[in-house]
Parts: sequence; structure tokens; C-alpha cells
Amino acid sequence: VQLMESGGGLVQPGGSLRLSCPGSGGLLDYNDIAWFRQAPGKEREGVSCIASSDGSAKYADSVKGRFIISRDNSMNSAYLQMNGLKPDDTGVYYCAADFMTCRENRNGLESHEYRSWGQGTQVTISP
Repeated sequence: VQLMESGGGLVQPGGSLRLSCPGSGGLLDYNDIAWFRQAPGKEREGVSCIASSDGSAKYADSVKGRFIISRDNSMNSAYLQMNGLKPDDTGVYYCAADFMTCRENRNGLESHEYRSWGQGTQVTISP
């Protein structure tokens, strides 16, 4: 399955963005989906993931209460609603997919757990 993120941009602190991750060349129905981000000079970090089985989600502590991950299998897409954005949220955001990664017995927010990746979309938070 191929992934292509969209929805990034430049917003002021406190603003919101909604990232989209549509799949093509295959169905996302049976994939767990995650969002990662990478700031300049930093390692890629897991932001959130959502399971295909029951829609349960995990979040990094840094985004809990501000970001919401969701999926719409009828649209073959996943989304990341980002609210209360801070300058530290700046980076390239990637979506990723694989089987049974966002589960109780898995971390779900580690890069090595995912084989399918999008190209990334830039998010910049600045006054």
C-alpha cells in the first residue's frame, strides 16, 4: 500500500491543522496506522497510532490532549487532528502502516515496526 500525506503548512502557535493520509494500491482496513514526525537535527519520533481492530489509539506524552488520530476505512484514509500547536511541533510528519503494530503487546510508536511509509508533509509552527 502506498501512502501520501497532505495537510501540512505554516500556522501560528495555538493554531490547528488536520493531516490526511490516504492509501492507494491497497486497502488500509487491516493495517494499523501511525503518525511520526522528525524535526531538523532530531530523530524521528512516534506521535500516535491507531489499531485497525477496534480503533484504539496511543499517543506520545508530548501530544496527549492536543492531537487526535482517526481513520475512515470507507475513504481508505487516516487523519491527525492537531490542536494547540506549539513551535516544538514543527517538523516533517509521516504516516506509516503495518499489521498489528498498535496493540497492547506492542509499542506502536517505533519506526522499525512499520514497513509502509509516506513521503512526509512539512508542519511549521511560528508566530
